[in-house]
Amino acid sequence: MSQDWKRAIEAQREEKSQYFGEHPHSPIPPAERESFDGLSYYAIDADYRFEVPLDRYDDPEPVIVGTSTDGEQTYYRWGEFTVTIDGADVAIQAYKADPDDDRLWVPFRDETNGDETYGAGRYIDLETDHHRTTDGEWVLDFDEAYNPTCAYSDQYECPLPPTENWLDVPIEAGERAYEPDSGRPF
Repeated sequence: MSQDWKRAIEAQREEKSQYFGEHPHSPIPPAERESFDGLSYYAIDADYRFEVPLDRYDDPEPVIVGTSTDGEQTYYRWGEFTVTIDGADVAIQAYKADPDDDRLWVPFRDETNGDETYGAGRYIDLETDHHRTTDGEWVLDFDEAYNPTCAYSDQYECPLPPTENWLDVPIEAGERAYEPDSGRPF
């Protein structure tokens, strides 16, 4: 198996850390940027990378999703992935903000949240042109899991993973909790 996907994730992580540390639109508060030395990640692990079909729903239903600021946003439950993690079959829902969008949003919480990872959950974005195989399956790679912007500053409003995507397994892949701890409740 080619290791190109690993190199792509490493490059994406480096680029994101540089952006967060230097760009004026970084979600890292300006007072923290001077001491910012990069984001923390789990080691890239092929055991968290899956090529799986999406069990797409015939009639996607709207779902009201709570946010980090006690607001609400509407998404469409688009389909379900089923993967095996540490011997357990895990079902995880994929959503769309707009039915005409090509991007799938996969928010989740797992057994690492609040300890090793951001307490409110993490996200994976799947884009048709980057995450589809030639035979139509999706590449669901938890190494690409990232924290929402509200993990860095409470000035952002972030949708929270619906309870149906609260997984009963640890996902030791992707982005870890941001330090320093700012005292935010998540």
